[in-house]
Amino acid sequence: MSLRLWTIDVDAADPRTLGRWWADALGWKVFFEDDDGDEVVITTDDERFPGIVFLRVPDGKAVKNRLHLDFVPDDRDAEVDRLVAKGASRVDIGQTGEESWVVLADPEGNEFCVLKPRPGGM
Repeated sequence: MSLRLWTIDVDAADPRTLGRWWADALGWKVFFEDDDGDEVVITTDDERFPGIVFLRVPDGKAVKNRLHLDFVPDDRDAEVDRLVAKGASRVDIGQTGEESWVVLADPEGNEFCVLKPRPGGM
């Protein structure tokens, strides 16, 4: 197979602000930013891909994301607290409260999950 995932693209009202928020949240860097701030690409410090691209779109978010990112931290609750302090918000999408993950939204409302740590760092 010759396909390789290069980026995950995220629609944004303000790509510059949202891209920088995610770069800070993940400990990544801004790899590329166009002059108008309509496109921002973030990646790891050593520029490994896939990266995340934030693209300006005129439409606001209307419903739950059809695609979302899951993150595995060393300490789920500490990471949730850190992200909320940075501007993420908790989101209720019908959880029971017994899940091993926490649903958050970034400053533009895009849902993502913080999972409980995996055995062996998986």
